[in-house]
Amino acid sequence: MAGSSRVLTDGSRLSRIDQSLYRLEGRLALISGLAVLSLMILAVMSVSGRNAFNQPLPGYVDWIEQAMPLIAFMGISFAQRDGGHIRMDMLVGALKGRALYLVEFFTTLIVLVLMLLLVWGSWAHFGRSFDFAAPLWSRDSSMDISLPLWPAKLLAPVAFAVLCLRLFVQLWAFGRAFLNADGPPVAVPMVADAAMQASMEAEHVSGHDS
Repeated sequence: MAGSSRVLTDGSRLSRIDQSLYRLEGRLALISGLAVLSLMILAVMSVSGRNAFNQPLPGYVDWIEQAMPLIAFMGISFAQRDGGHIRMDMLVGALKGRALYLVEFFTTLIVLVLMLLLVWGSWAHFGRSFDFAAPLWSRDSSMDISLPLWPAKLLAPVAFAVLCLRLFVQLWAFGRAFLNADGPPVAVPMVADAAMQASMEAEHVSGHDS
């Protein structure tokens, strides 16, 4: 369940890779947030122009189309690392030790295979739009102000590729935890019990969470 997990860190190579990737994911999530803010500003400008001058912002819908991949895809790997995606953990939450790590490994592997297919498909979709010989390198454009669509289409395979890196790191972590059985794994979100959730919520409210 979103909001009820924790990620452990240590000085291992796996943890260092996890934290480096997490910094990249944080920057992508920041870009996604800035895209939301930009759309809010554009909405204010469009409504103000319509009300004050009877002239809304030209190409407002086109800009929304361009920003939607930023909003929809750029933060998914960040959320995956922190366990922010909604998941049904009634069964998984009852497992412990190697059984838990084995189930998490195989479910993560399934998601990784799916995401690799999505990277392949979305890259092919981008390739059908991009053309060096075409004006603005684009074979297609938006309806209103003719913005090239390939930049928006490129964002999907980029975001999915970052998510694949995150899933690979998590596979490594769950596989190592299953083989070694040396305690909770690093670099993966582990479901917290009720006491841990209460502690995390108290830290968040007090402003001391890291």
